[in-house]
Amino acid sequence: MSKPIVATTSLAGCFGCHMSILDIDERILDLIELVEFNKSPIDDIKTFTKQCDIGLIEGGCCNSENVHVLRDFRKNCNILIAVGECALMGGLPAMRNGIPVKECLEEAYLNSPTVDDKIIPNDSELPMILDRVYPCQDIVKIDYYLPGCPPRADLIWNALVALIKGEEMVLPYEVVKFD
Repeated sequence: MSKPIVATTSLAGCFGCHMSILDIDERILDLIELVEFNKSPIDDIKTFTKQCDIGLIEGGCCNSENVHVLRDFRKNCNILIAVGECALMGGLPAMRNGIPVKECLEEAYLNSPTVDDKIIPNDSELPMILDRVYPCQDIVKIDYYLPGCPPRADLIWNALVALIKGEEMVLPYEVVKFD
């Protein structure tokens, strides 16, 4: 019997949710026995090689590349899980949502005291900055949400194992972190 296939990625965020995945410690060996990883920074596979059963997304969408990656994950993953506050609500990157993009760019590239070359990057190869940071569910359908900044490793472990085994998720209050 083939193993369920899992993919992960990070959008606008700090990569802390992937650190929580790694914080499952020695259970990562059990996880490798239970699943096959596909596109993920964990195995450094950069493109999908097959349809995945479960996709884990951390981070929100702050630019056109984030939206493209998220839509690609939705298309290639049967179940999509938003992991962490940035994926659920935009997180810290969403603190810019009350400030116009033009002001953010001017502050970062023109008015910052540590910038020497006062040029706002405008290369056509750069992703387009969105008007605000969007949580994942504003872009695609999300099947499950794991809150926390970052979510506890036990929460990620419990949710993944339940999905893999086709069991109901039992997520005791102690493993759910709301911040």
